[in-house]
Amino acid sequence: MTTALNSAVFHLRLLSSSPISIYSKCNFRAFCSKMSSESSPKLTHSISLPTRSGEPVQVIAAPGLSESDFRNAIDSSLFHQWLKNIQTDSGLLVNGQMSLKQVLIQGVDMFGKRVGFLKFKADIVDKETGSKVPGIVFARGPAVAVLILLDSEGKTYAVLTEQVRVPVGKLILELPAGMLDDDNGDVVGTAVREVEEETGIQLNLEDMVDLTAFLDPSTGCAVFPSPGGCDEEISLFLYRGNVSKETITQLQGKETGLREHGELIKVHVIPYEKLWRSTADAKALMAIALYEMSKKEGLLPPQRS
Repeated sequence: MTTALNSAVFHLRLLSSSPISIYSKCNFRAFCSKMSSESSPKLTHSISLPTRSGEPVQVIAAPGLSESDFRNAIDSSLFHQWLKNIQTDSGLLVNGQMSLKQVLIQGVDMFGKRVGFLKFKADIVDKETGSKVPGIVFARGPAVAVLILLDSEGKTYAVLTEQVRVPVGKLILELPAGMLDDDNGDVVGTAVREVEEETGIQLNLEDMVDLTAFLDPSTGCAVFPSPGGCDEEISLFLYRGNVSKETITQLQGKETGLREHGELIKVHVIPYEKLWRSTADAKALMAIALYEMSKKEGLLPPQRS
C-alpha cells in the first residue's frame, strides 16, 4: 500500500516537471472540483398539494443558487401566490388533467429584505399526452397603473412617463405604474403613491376609478400583459381632473422619480385623442380600451368637479 502511494506521488512529481505540467494540474484541479460539486448535497424542499393526493412535490435549487436565496424563494409571497393560483377553481391542477411534478428555483433578486423577482421552472405534465407544458416562470407579482386624463380649456390631455427600460433597450412612454411592494393588498394606495412619485401629481382616493373592476369576475379583475412567461397581473385605474393651461405647461418635461434609486423619469403630456398612436405601452393601450368600452356601456361614475 505504501509503495503504491509513493509511486503515485512520484508520478505526480514527474508530471509537474514535464512540459505539460500546467495542463495536468488544471485537469487534476478541475476533476477534484467536479467531484466536490457532484458530492455536495442538493438543496431541496418538499411541499404537499391537495391535488397530489399526499404525494409531495420536490422543489430543487439550481446549481449555484445559495441556500439563503433558495429559502427566500420558497418562503416568498410570489411563490406562495403561484401555488395558490394553480389550485384555484380556474387553476391548472383543478380538474386532475395536469399534475405538478417538480419545481426548479433558478434565480432570485432581492429588493431590500423581500424577494422582488423570482425565476423558476415548473414541470407540469398533461396526463392525456404525457407531455410537459411550457413552464418557465418569471414571477414579479401584482402591479398597478393609472390613466390620468386632465381637462384644460375644453381639451383632454393624458399624462405619460418616459422611462428607461433596459430589457427592451429603449426609452418607453408609458402610464405611471408600479409594483405592489407589500402584502396588504392596498392597490389604490399604491396607485396614488406611484403617480405622485412619477409625476408629482397628488390624486384624491375618492376620484380613482378601477377600470379592471368592470371585467367579468372570472378574469380575476386584472389584466395579464405577458402570461406566457410572466405572472404579472395589473390593476388599471382612471383618474379625471380639471386643471389650468399653466399646469399642463408645468408638467410637460418635468423630471421626477426616485432618482437616487435609478428612476430617471420625465413627464409627457399629450392630447388624449393621440394617445393610442403615441405609445407602445401595453398598459396604456389596455387602459384606453377599458376606458372607452366602460364609457360606452355607461359604467363610469360621474366626474367630480
